[in-house]
Amino acid sequence: MKKIINTTSALLFMALLVTGCASIGNESIRKESESSVAQKITEGKTSKDEIRSMFDSPISISFTDSGLAIWKYELSKMSADAVSYIPVVNLFGTSSSGTKKELTVLFDEKGIVKRYSMNESTVQIKTGAMVPKE
Repeated sequence: MKKIINTTSALLFMALLVTGCASIGNESIRKESESSVAQKITEGKTSKDEIRSMFDSPISISFTDSGLAIWKYELSKMSADAVSYIPVVNLFGTSSSGTKKELTVLFDEKGIVKRYSMNESTVQIKTGAMVPKE
């Protein structure tokens, strides 16, 4: 009986380690904030090459109707909420929460920063029965 309890405890501990937290996106903005980005980027002066050297390649590139480039950097860092570790309850759904950072840069036709924004917000994801009814 003691061996079964030790094995079960070891399996639960490994499951916690494996499913504890995750991040996805551009690691280059992990330590950035609105104020740190404001010190690095100057509208009308900073170039595409400088942005790429500071933050690496963007996660996505899109274009406005007039052909101006928009570079987007995103990083989401999530961890499972306590309810996700409750046996049986987690069979009906899971919940995780964390933060999302997003840096968006608009360049003019010469490849110089026209505008930019840096945002950080809290994020919560629920699945299964955890999703509230609307």
